[in-house]
Amino acid sequence: MLKLFTDSDTDITPEIAGRYGYGIISMPYSIDGKEVFPYEDFEVFDAHAFYDVLRGGVLPKTAGISVEKYISYFEPEFAAGNDIMYIHFSRAMSGTFEAMDKAVSDLRQKYPDRKFYEIDTKGISILSLNILMAAGELYKAGKTAEEVMTRVETEVNKYTVYFFADDLKFFKASGRVSALAGTMGTLLGVRPIIYVGEDGKMTSIGKEKGRAKAVDRLITYARELGDDVAGHKILIAHADNMFLADMLREGLVKEFGENLDIEIIDVNPTIGSHCGPDAAGISFHSIHR
Repeated sequence: MLKLFTDSDTDITPEIAGRYGYGIISMPYSIDGKEVFPYEDFEVFDAHAFYDVLRGGVLPKTAGISVEKYISYFEPEFAAGNDIMYIHFSRAMSGTFEAMDKAVSDLRQKYPDRKFYEIDTKGISILSLNILMAAGELYKAGKTAEEVMTRVETEVNKYTVYFFADDLKFFKASGRVSALAGTMGTLLGVRPIIYVGEDGKMTSIGKEKGRAKAVDRLITYARELGDDVAGHKILIAHADNMFLADMLREGLVKEFGENLDIEIIDVNPTIGSHCGPDAAGISFHSIHR
């Protein structure tokens, strides 16, 4: 039997995980020195409460997990005779995968007959979620691990994400986004437009004055880069700003028609620690990233 895993940095929730049978590896964040593991320390992510804390001036910290923590997720499956497929957020964004590699190496020595399949989505948040949901559909359709791997790896760079941040202090503090000019300040109403490239890193590719123009620019990217957009799932993510999510949905419907498979997702607390409140973005099937 094959067991699917992903991590909380992909915007997965227990409800979505249940649709496909994913196990969730919890990626922690800390506030005022208290470490929190999503969906282990709480069952439902209260996005409004979390982002209100950030609006109050708190800058959370994030971290990877230990070798032992990875082993605690994987070993029960290997011991039960199951193989594992882990579809995860971008290796280029975190050093946590060094611990994962060590854990898998140790477990392979202990369970030499077990297989470990790994898919790097080269993304985070709804970009990763879009890919792992497509993989989950293949798994539910009865495809083998090798068939899922082959199909998903050819599609990884055909899913993309574009989003904008509302307050630059979070990204500036984390240092996770390249080409982000420090002069783009909230007081100016400037929103940096960010995407994740084939290198698996977040890059600022421009800016817009005001939320409405930022939303329009994201819709423009969908129009110019979209590949059978209506035939694939579209994900909208927001950091506690449903108004922006609705603006994005309305723009997509106006552009591509009513018959869209759109799902609106809360930005997970780990990536939310970097982008801050009121960020919003879209992920869609594209001709390239």
